[in-house]
Amino acid sequence: MTLGLPSRGSRLHDLVREGLSFVFLDRIASLLQVPPGDIAKAICLSTTTLARRAKAGRFNPLESDRLVALIAVFEEALSLFENNVAAALEWINSPVRGLGSRRPLDMVRTRVETKAVLDLIGRLEMGVLV
Repeated sequence: MTLGLPSRGSRLHDLVREGLSFVFLDRIASLLQVPPGDIAKAICLSTTTLARRAKAGRFNPLESDRLVALIAVFEEALSLFENNVAAALEWINSPVRGLGSRRPLDMVRTRVETKAVLDLIGRLEMGVLV
């Protein structure tokens, strides 16, 4: 997985369960080339909660899970666009018809939404037009 996180396995599970370090917010924002506030919004954090997490230095497990889901969506988008970072970034930050004109970035709040994004990427990779 990108950003120094394991892609799977018990180490990733442990990291999510204990809560990812707050430094991952800036790393993910830099990777996706969006302001940290956009990442916070994507994982359902209010500005006051974000300030509390910054002070604590750690996200809770649910927020950590959403951050990992966002990274997974980006990695799949990279695969879809054959490692063209610019194309993957444009796609993840733009409304997508197959997602009800919502941005993939905004679809990591729930497992259902994340699964919809990953399913769409899979269909696009197989050449199924949406």
